[in-house]
Amino acid sequence: MTGRRFLAGMLLTAALLPQASVAQVPACTGNGADCTVVVAERHAVTRLEYWRSALARPIEQRMGPASAELLDYITQDNIRNSVPNRPRPPVLAPDFLAEVRAVLAELPAQVRRLLSARLAGIYFAEDFGGTGYTDEIVDADSKAVAGFVLLDSALLGGLTANAWATWKENTPFQPQSAFKLVAEIEEKPQDNRKNAIQYILLHELGHVLSIGQKIHPPWTTEPRDVDSADGYPYFLLSWSSVKDENRYATKFDRSFAQRRDVVYYFGAKLPAAQMLDVYGKLESTNFPTLYAATQPGDDWAEAFASYVHTVLMNKPFEIRIYRDGALAKTYRSCWSQARCAEKRKILERFLGMQ
Repeated sequence: MTGRRFLAGMLLTAALLPQASVAQVPACTGNGADCTVVVAERHAVTRLEYWRSALARPIEQRMGPASAELLDYITQDNIRNSVPNRPRPPVLAPDFLAEVRAVLAELPAQVRRLLSARLAGIYFAEDFGGTGYTDEIVDADSKAVAGFVLLDSALLGGLTANAWATWKENTPFQPQSAFKLVAEIEEKPQDNRKNAIQYILLHELGHVLSIGQKIHPPWTTEPRDVDSADGYPYFLLSWSSVKDENRYATKFDRSFAQRRDVVYYFGAKLPAAQMLDVYGKLESTNFPTLYAATQPGDDWAEAFASYVHTVLMNKPFEIRIYRDGALAKTYRSCWSQARCAEKRKILERFLGMQ
C-alpha cells in the first residue's frame, strides 16, 4: 500500500495548520461510500505547495490534528487498498501534545537539522488502520522531496515504552506458554508514554528522511520495476530484487529461512518455540532488529531508529527470551558489533558525523 507503514500544551489552532493553496479534490462523504477516488499523486496533500507554511515553522510546531484534506487523502488511500478503517478527527489532550512536542525538542541536533527541510509535520487522527503512516511529498517536477507522518493518537494513549516494545516484538510469534519475550527500550524511571511515542516516531522519521535519497528503492516502486540497485548502497548491503516474483530477497535467506515468515502486527506465522532460533539467526545477519529484516524500507527505518536511540541518545535496546521461566537468550543492539559496521558507516555519513 502506497506510503503505509505499520506506527507546549495547547491544541494547535486552525490558523497554524497547513492550508491548501492548490485545487482540492471532492471530499469523501458518507463514511467513504460516496468518495470520488483520485490517484494519490493528484491529491493536494502530496504536493509541496500545500505544506510550505508548515515547513517554514520550527519542527516542534509542525504538529496537530490532521486537516480535513489529510483525512480525505487517508480515506481515499484506504479505499484504494481495501482497508476498512475510516479515519476520524482525533481527541487531543494538551498533555499529549506537550509530550510529542518534547519528543521533537529532545531529538539530537543531527536529526533535527535533517528534518528541518524534509518533515512537513506530525499529525494525528484516529482509526486509520495502523499506528503510524508516512507518505512522500513531491515538488512541481514530481520529485519526492519531503514527507509527513500521521499517528493514531488513540492507539498511543495507553502504553509505556517497554510495554509497547514488548507487545510489538511479540507480534510475529504465535503464543506458547513455555516461551516469553520481553523488550526493554527505556530504563524504569523513563518508561513512560512519551518515550513510547519517541521510539515509534523515530521509525517514522527514518522513513521521512529516506524520501528522495539514495538509500533504498522508493516504497512506491514495485520490486519488479527497480531497474538497478547500484545507486542504493545501504540496500545493497542486505537486499536484492527478485523481479519474476516481484519481491525483495536478502543475502541471508538461505541461512535464515524463517525471515520470510516474520510478519509484524497482523497474522503471526512463527510459533513462539522458534524465538530462540530466529534471534540466533538474526545475529548472523546485518539487520539491527527483527523488524528490519522484513523489507528494505523498514530495514533503514529500524536502523535509523535504533542507532539514534541507542548510540546518539544512549538508551537501552534489549530483547530477553525466557523458556520455562528461565532466561534463555538476550539480544542487544548491534551498533558496537562487526556485523553492523558497514550500516553504521552509512548512517553516520548520512547524519553528517563523518
